[in-house]
Amino acid sequence: MYSLTIVPNPVLVNESKPILHFDKKLAEIISGMTETLLATTDPVGVGLAAPQVGLPIQIFQMKPNANSKVTTYINPKIIDHTEQETSNISNSKKKPKKNKLLEGCLSVPNIWGHVTRKKEVMLSWQDEKGRTHEKLFKGFPAVIVQHEMDHLRGVLFTKHVMAQQEKLYKSHKDDEGNDVFDEVKI
Repeated sequence: MYSLTIVPNPVLVNESKPILHFDKKLAEIISGMTETLLATTDPVGVGLAAPQVGLPIQIFQMKPNANSKVTTYINPKIIDHTEQETSNISNSKKKPKKNKLLEGCLSVPNIWGHVTRKKEVMLSWQDEKGRTHEKLFKGFPAVIVQHEMDHLRGVLFTKHVMAQQEKLYKSHKDDEGNDVFDEVKI
């Protein structure tokens, strides 16, 4: 298992390198990342990119809900997308306003914001054996793919929040253990 890399670590804002060798070392990295993703609980992680564990390489993992298995994507590329956009959705964090959910990041603890993302993306990637795959992702999985792809390019979701002139929120627990969101003044 790895420790999560937290901002302002420079590995989070630099572009990652492609995987060239599909070997035992890669299998160990994938195993460690899987353990790390599954260990996240507050919030529950739905995606994890290698830079988030200090590795500047092109791997990310996704587990969009409690019943899904962890899937690994190596050397991923978004090869197509819809023009239609959606306000981001998150696994459980509600926006202070009704009907919108917030995007967060394990490497940017307790910070949340709205990001408009493409509604559908077509992804090409390699698996642990180096075989190439393609798949169309829609809805929440498409959001996760875009968020994790940003990590591989050295872009944090907060950059999108600011570029889209949205607000950032800081979360904390109230006396009953519920999440409370306060706007971050910038």
